[in-house]
Amino acid sequence: MDGCARGGPLFTFGVIADIQYADIDDGYNYSRTRRRYYRGSLQLLGNAQESWSGSAVKPAFVLQLGDLIDGFNKCSGASDRALDAVLTQLGCSPLEVHHVWGNHELYNFSRSSLLGSRLNTSLLGGGSPGAARPGSDIYAYHFSPVPGFTFVVLDAYDVSLLGREESSEEYLRARALITQHNHNQDLNCPPECEGLQQRFTMFNGGFSKDQLDWLDSVLSAADEKQQRVTIVSHLPVHPYSTCPICLAWNFDELLAVIRSHSSVVCVMAGHDHDGGYYHDEDTGVHHLTLEGVIETQPDSNAFGTVSVYEDRMVLKGSGRIPDRVFLFPRRHSDTDDRAV
Repeated sequence: MDGCARGGPLFTFGVIADIQYADIDDGYNYSRTRRRYYRGSLQLLGNAQESWSGSAVKPAFVLQLGDLIDGFNKCSGASDRALDAVLTQLGCSPLEVHHVWGNHELYNFSRSSLLGSRLNTSLLGGGSPGAARPGSDIYAYHFSPVPGFTFVVLDAYDVSLLGREESSEEYLRARALITQHNHNQDLNCPPECEGLQQRFTMFNGGFSKDQLDWLDSVLSAADEKQQRVTIVSHLPVHPYSTCPICLAWNFDELLAVIRSHSSVVCVMAGHDHDGGYYHDEDTGVHHLTLEGVIETQPDSNAFGTVSVYEDRMVLKGSGRIPDRVFLFPRRHSDTDDRAV
């Protein structure tokens, strides 16, 4: 039986990625192949909010998948002003927003500053206060909007050159890792090779063992409770859901954790402004990379609303975002007949 035919959804949520607002004229991406609409992104965020607030079934929350403001704000000393502008826009509606950190957050602010800012939403919706060992600065947490469903926000720049003091052990370890694979003087330039090695650039990062161990424990608890888990990361973690240059450094280790559990149904990410999607048939997990607002023309849109049912999630996209249906993997306890 089609889960949508049983009535309304259990809950809905909004999703949006890579707004990258800056009060500057339009420009282009790093390779100068795509136009970026820095001022217009704020209006597109407003369009999304208007749609969510005006819907018959209000979203329980919004997932903001990272890169809320652009790195150019740092160059002009406008980081705080740009962040205030975007958070003021978000404050125009009462919707709860869960923020993911992307590379542009870390261009503008140090990790310690972000932890003390309004972009630290780890305690929203009853979320856990953080991940891994006591005193850790890893920004990762989980929350449950309704019984049976958990969302896990990951820190894709836990291992990174960004947001770290250059004298810190974390910075030096990350630099040692990236320079094993990238021999360019400018580490924002991908390695001069084809394939997955291109992911070793400065604007990407990875997940520490502490964070992976924490995720493993969260998913073990979700397995026992037979929960449905959606993982959220700025960086995509499946090579078929994005281009290699946007992939997390140690995506394979993250995928190994996911594959060792039965509870994960979906992974959502941003970063790749073209978007992407892959259904891992071995695990049943859906990997969605959301198209970015920053490269969306002012007369279009780039946001989605996800309705969650017992056996699926239904993404209703707007503008560049296509509609999708994510069927949940069948569990041994499932007895219903559903469309496949």
